[in-house]
Amino acid sequence: MSEVAIQTTAERWEPAVLQRRKALLQRLGMGAATAMIFSPLFGWEVSAAWIVCYFAVQLLDLVIFAPMNAGEPERMGPLRTFAGGLVLFLNAASFGSLSIALWLFGGPMGGVCAAIVLASGAIYGVVNSPRSAEVLVITIAPHCIYMAMMPFFMIANGAEPAFVTAVAISVVVFIAYCISTWRSMNEAYEAESRARIDAERRGLEAERAMASRSAFLAAIGHDLRTPIGAILTGAAEMDRIAGDASSRANAALITDASLMMKGLLDNLLDHSKLDAGRMTVEVADFNLRVMLAQTLRLWAGPVRAKGLSLRVEGASEMPAMVRGDAMRLRQVLNNLVSNALKFTDTGSVTLRLKSWVEEPSGHAILIEVQDTGPGMTAAQLLRLFTPFDQTAEGISARHGGTGLGLAISRDLVGLMGGRLTARSLPGRGACFTLSLTLAPAINPEAVVKVLDADSRADVARVLRPAEVARAERKPAPVAEPAAPIITSEPGSASEALLASLLSGMSEPVVVAPPVEAAPAPVGAASAEAASVEAPVEDTVFPVDAAAEGEDEQDRPLRVLVVDDHDINRRAVELILAPLGCDISTAADGMAALRQCEAAAFDVIFMDVRMPELDGRETTRRLRAGESPNAKTPVIAVTADTAPDDIAACMAAGMDYFVSKPLTPPALLGALQQVLSTTEEAQTVAA
Repeated sequence: MSEVAIQTTAERWEPAVLQRRKALLQRLGMGAATAMIFSPLFGWEVSAAWIVCYFAVQLLDLVIFAPMNAGEPERMGPLRTFAGGLVLFLNAASFGSLSIALWLFGGPMGGVCAAIVLASGAIYGVVNSPRSAEVLVITIAPHCIYMAMMPFFMIANGAEPAFVTAVAISVVVFIAYCISTWRSMNEAYEAESRARIDAERRGLEAERAMASRSAFLAAIGHDLRTPIGAILTGAAEMDRIAGDASSRANAALITDASLMMKGLLDNLLDHSKLDAGRMTVEVADFNLRVMLAQTLRLWAGPVRAKGLSLRVEGASEMPAMVRGDAMRLRQVLNNLVSNALKFTDTGSVTLRLKSWVEEPSGHAILIEVQDTGPGMTAAQLLRLFTPFDQTAEGISARHGGTGLGLAISRDLVGLMGGRLTARSLPGRGACFTLSLTLAPAINPEAVVKVLDADSRADVARVLRPAEVARAERKPAPVAEPAAPIITSEPGSASEALLASLLSGMSEPVVVAPPVEAAPAPVGAASAEAASVEAPVEDTVFPVDAAAEGEDEQDRPLRVLVVDDHDINRRAVELILAPLGCDISTAADGMAALRQCEAAAFDVIFMDVRMPELDGRETTRRLRAGESPNAKTPVIAVTADTAPDDIAACMAAGMDYFVSKPLTPPALLGALQQVLSTTEEAQTVAA
């Protein structure tokens, strides 16, 4: 028998041998129990000797088939394979030998017991010989031989010929039945194996397709942020140099449209991450009251623009410092309020805030967002959280969006360990309930970041032209239950919301539209939200130490902008130009390193994703070198803002980051942050 043939035989035997290895304890237990049961017939000495011999055969089985049991059938050489066949035959023969002892010591009644033993042994061989006809033949052959001897034992014990003939025919039928059963089981096993292999193949294909789609969306998202950032930057510059109200309104319109585009893009990327199971939530200390106040303050403008009232109830029940993901919680709350305002033309939007201590986990939080919109039917509620499905024909055309907001919100709440549910009746509005548990804060000094462009994008999506046109008309007074109603000038209402949450008012607060509301421009919400951040006109940027021979006060800030996209480089130049900065640019990491060898810079803006040499590797080489910029602050410019991505930037030696698409407040805020930190470090060192 050739080596190739032996290898093929071993591979054919492998499933059956592995199956028999799993049933080893079953064989040992069944053999010992059978010998003890029949020991009264042929004595304890014979039973004990048989058990020792049977267990020795099992041990030999383990030794011979050790390579195959270890998953290495290629190690089964010719001699070992031949010995394995003998051991399989001996294993069955040793168990079947009990039938001989039963006939000899028990006579005809022992023969009945022998028939049962042989039948059970044959069935065991059939069950434990999957996909291997050779193993089947070897393991049931001894039992068939013993069965073929039964008619002779019957004749020796004086059985009538008719009974002998019947038993002989029964043995043949039983053997045929065993072979037929094995064939059926083998076909089922083969079908199951093919189905499993096919399922694994389809699973791998689905994983590859999901990875490919995620990579495609990530690449498209990264590329789309470049033109969106340029549009936002250009709109900000138009607004800065605008000489009349019409130009400022046009700039605001472009800004809001860009923020809407960014919001839709972020939703698609979030949905892709959730589908791929790559979305994560952070756990950090934050001030829940401040986060809620900032979020609601942002929506005060859109509420007034639509002539609605925003009610806040139960502010006094909210805890202050908690532990969770403030950004994702704000994202969910923005989606719920945005959805309520989108479908509510008259009446109010009510936020009911409830909280109670839940030991030992922390604070149970319940936030309800209820509107007075058209409501939904039971069929619409069933489809409410389905991605890309907005429950009714024409909704996308009238209100915009992709239908992803609620689906993403539900999944995000699930990742945070909570639930998001909805209830509604036609004509009775809708109520969304967010429930989750937040642990107590570990560091009570934690603070909440100011509102970002993502939150402003939610507002921009609500301020559609139809709503703005409606806001230009005088809103009708809305009847509200008895509660403190604030109808002051724009700005005061949002301050009242902020005060209500920070102070914990026991009465509900209502932000109602002013009686003589002035027309709200499309960019009003963005302008109000942007005012939360540091105003560009009032920003003072400390500069690094001046070079020798230069006047510290007269020297412009030297900035290096590294980005493979010309649009991004021009956008940063446009933002920094009003500051009088001395700006140099580089289109890739190698060019940036060459410029860093030739000149000293105060700040470097470094794109993270670049061909050949990316931003992180460029920064690592810069830090490891001896150029004049080895310690220059590096600000990462990236569209990847996941915690792992930011941590990788910091590990590479970057000092701060600003996310794409670039906006003047975000970029100038990052610049101020790193320069302030540099100045403080120099002061301490001095």
